[in-house]
Amino acid sequence: MEHYQIAIDGPSGSGKSTLAKKVSAQLGILYLDTGAMYRTCGLAAIRAGVSPKDEAAVAILLPNIKIDISFVDGWQHIFLDGEDVSDAIRTPEVSVAASDISSLPCVRKAMVDLQRKISGDRNVVLDGRDIGSHVFPQAKYKFFLTADAKERARRRLIELEGKGITTQTFEEVLRDIEYRDHQDSTRAASPLVKMPDAIEIDTTVHSPEETLSILLSHLGADANIGEKK
Repeated sequence: MEHYQIAIDGPSGSGKSTLAKKVSAQLGILYLDTGAMYRTCGLAAIRAGVSPKDEAAVAILLPNIKIDISFVDGWQHIFLDGEDVSDAIRTPEVSVAASDISSLPCVRKAMVDLQRKISGDRNVVLDGRDIGSHVFPQAKYKFFLTADAKERARRRLIELEGKGITTQTFEEVLRDIEYRDHQDSTRAASPLVKMPDAIEIDTTVHSPEETLSILLSHLGADANIGEKK
């Protein structure tokens, strides 16, 4: 049986994770949140007192970072040295650290190897910055989400407030978004880029449900074929 990957790329806050989760639930296929892996590396660096921009120090730390992923009812839980850090990696501090550390070639190689190993021979939906361009350039389906920076900041602020994090203002969240956009698009290792064969969806003007409908409309027969998780 031929297996396929659905690659969803785009900048921070464009709705990638929300869409990927909905695709996973709709089709009954595995969802792999690759961004969570980089966030976990960023968290590990913070806890170790290592600058996520210091490639030499991170390269020394990396072999000692133990990242495990388990799927409960199809949803991903990520572990750092045996601790479930699925919530701990969602703070503003970790977001910035993840953007910095993900620009390091040694980190990207390690995480891409892990992403390919986990995906294996199965139908899977992955979201990130370089899924369609680097992790699975042969992916059968490629999508690129975009959204206005202010709209992405608004969504992020709502998400943080929902988690009880009220220490950031809209302006601060917007600056973080713009910082990550710059980091992601200008880094030397696998920068954020829209591939020529990727279908672009502007989520500024579409609800999550509308975005899902648009994506599914491009899957053809595969929109009706899933697999048990």
